[in-house]
Amino acid sequence: MTDDSPGGEPATLTARLSVPDMDCPSCAGKVEHALEGVAGVQSFDTQPTTGRVVVTYDPGEADEAELVAAVEAAGYEVTGRSGESEGERTEAAEPDSVWTSPRALKTWASGVLVAAGFLLEFLLPGSNAAVAELLGSDVLLSDAAFLGGILIAGQPIVRGGYYSLKSLNLDIDLLMSVAILGAVAASVAFGERLYFEAATLAVLFSVSELLESYSMDRARSSLEELMELSPDEATVLRDGEEVTIPVEDVRVGDRVVVRPGEKIPMDGVVVDGESAVNQAPITGESVPVDKTDGDDVYAGTINEAGYLEVQVTAEATENTLSRIVEMVEDAQANQTEREQFVERFAAYYTPAVVGAGILVGVVPPLLFGASWPTWILRGLTLFVLACPCAFVISTPVSVVSGVTSAAKNGVLVKGGNHLEAMGAVEAVAFDKTGTLTKGELTVTDVVPLGDNTDEDVLRCARGLESRSEHPIGDAIVEHADDRGIEGRAVSEFESVTGKGVRADLDGTTHYAGKPGYFADLGFDLSHVHAATDGGVVTQKTRDLCERNGCVDLLEDLVPELQSEGKTVVLVGTDDELEGVIAVADEVRPEAKAAVQRLRDLGVEHTVMLTGDNERTAGAIAEQVGVDDFRAELLPEQKVAAVEDLTDEYEAVAMVGDGVNDAPALATATVGVAMGAAGTDTALETADIALMGDDLTRLPYLYDLSGRTNGVIRQNVWSSLAAKAVLAAGVPLGFVPIWVAVLVGDAGMTTAVTGNAMRLSRVKPELDADGSE
Repeated sequence: MTDDSPGGEPATLTARLSVPDMDCPSCAGKVEHALEGVAGVQSFDTQPTTGRVVVTYDPGEADEAELVAAVEAAGYEVTGRSGESEGERTEAAEPDSVWTSPRALKTWASGVLVAAGFLLEFLLPGSNAAVAELLGSDVLLSDAAFLGGILIAGQPIVRGGYYSLKSLNLDIDLLMSVAILGAVAASVAFGERLYFEAATLAVLFSVSELLESYSMDRARSSLEELMELSPDEATVLRDGEEVTIPVEDVRVGDRVVVRPGEKIPMDGVVVDGESAVNQAPITGESVPVDKTDGDDVYAGTINEAGYLEVQVTAEATENTLSRIVEMVEDAQANQTEREQFVERFAAYYTPAVVGAGILVGVVPPLLFGASWPTWILRGLTLFVLACPCAFVISTPVSVVSGVTSAAKNGVLVKGGNHLEAMGAVEAVAFDKTGTLTKGELTVTDVVPLGDNTDEDVLRCARGLESRSEHPIGDAIVEHADDRGIEGRAVSEFESVTGKGVRADLDGTTHYAGKPGYFADLGFDLSHVHAATDGGVVTQKTRDLCERNGCVDLLEDLVPELQSEGKTVVLVGTDDELEGVIAVADEVRPEAKAAVQRLRDLGVEHTVMLTGDNERTAGAIAEQVGVDDFRAELLPEQKVAAVEDLTDEYEAVAMVGDGVNDAPALATATVGVAMGAAGTDTALETADIALMGDDLTRLPYLYDLSGRTNGVIRQNVWSSLAAKAVLAAGVPLGFVPIWVAVLVGDAGMTTAVTGNAMRLSRVKPELDADGSE
């Protein structure tokens, strides 16, 4: 983000640095300590699970080169950088490249030396001759091999330990450095050869670091897949000719050409051509969506069949896909409660185990005359176990895996805390219009009254509603237009909030609105003659009219229409009620199945909140199968309803359109916005956004959140249990130092990362039509 000072100069700049070797919280701590020493740095966010550092700084006091130098002075290479103005992103390393990196080559060379030393010392002792003398002790050929292995594999470890000591950070690098150097020092001081243990520790820890890097790169590659959805180049029409340019050079207003099979490079509007577009990368929709003139398209989606020309509406750094990637990257900033617990626990755990290691290494030899080398080695083994890497990384890697998996399936989760909270939801409140229904009103019935025809009713209604901004008015105008019915001359228009509209049509005052509006005008709605020679009327309504001649609107016609989930609009003058128009919003085909699936997954209560009337709300509620509904609610009453639910249930989710329901979304434990693709307001308002208008993503989200919480629990407690068991076995001599490294560090880090990656396999179980 860039802030401007009053003089127009940028007050702050934001730099995004790619630091792939920063893959654990202790690594992040060293980077943070280094950045704190740079003048002009105002804030920073280290992201170990994505290998990125985001720094906000004053360009008058610092520049990007100083930030890079500070990070590298902490011992971590900066492989790429991108100021926000440049819009560039650096690709993460391929996981397989870890095994051919310089660190890996040193590890393999060291491993060969350690294997040679092992062969000489244990299998070919006759060939294990003395080659030197060190402080009065012979250095055997095997010792020389072990020392060579320590020098090669231990150099990066000790280097990292130096930076840790420099920043007063009691992390794994410092603890391992102490353990390796301590074993060598004990060998020299006490004449007992612990070179093998020191060399084994150096090699195995290097292997564990490679495994951790490989696991983290796998986790990061899932995010990179999102970044790679958008093509690097776009074909743009310039002066009537097609020119291929980088997407960063495409500007708003440019016309982009997209041929069949190509990815759409930018957000925009179709201005020529028609095609089916696969929007699954953004909205999660499994069926391609037909696009023609005026339709929105998103960067990263795929043009399936036809030729399209798209006018660009957002630059590369501001399109929907870029915002999704940025929000997924930033999601780890909002820590879950378990993550906060683990960090608090780690702050006490490491010093406690280091203290125990010192006591184990010193007390038995001093008080009981035990062997110094044996107990120092056991103390150093506890040092190895003192690092909380595995269980500290267990939560953020699970969150990143879950959030990234959700994004690939059309769900944007804006923080790990929201993902955790969604998994604990006990009640779900739904808005009706645009959420459980399609939000596209259509006229279903026209009932002319008295001597009027349906054309008369629609002509008056069209004139009245032509100046209205209400969706019901739009539906009536559209229906009249489809039938070729023109309006009438309109003057003195007035909208009566919550009731209807009035206007003069050809000089005569007319009204359109709710039955209550006409009751207020003095109409007797219980004795109205219904014409039966025309109109779009349900057969049941027509039979009722023919049978009775006059209709009790309040007791018969209106309730009948409302019981079918329709909204009733009356049309008339001061002296005559001219007709009844019914408008309905179609229920989403997947709504009922989605509600039932939520119930199957464990949601205790579902409720629909709507501003619509009681009868219409009841009809919709019955169709979709919610447990309860509350009707005729104003926005502030929806907030009160959510607060009531929160008092009764531990966690409540509110699902709405992200605009009209913003107060209720903000009040709920978790706010979920529908159809957020391309909508800035929805993306900013909600905690979680369903990118498409597809309710099947809601039970998927609930399932994913529950599984993520389960994986986090498994990772945290299994890591703690493994550390506890190993630590308890060290003083008893049951846990050699190589087991502590392989199981306590490398093994658990790889295990928790692999367990977290299972979340990428969670898929929606319902199709867009609600079928399984």
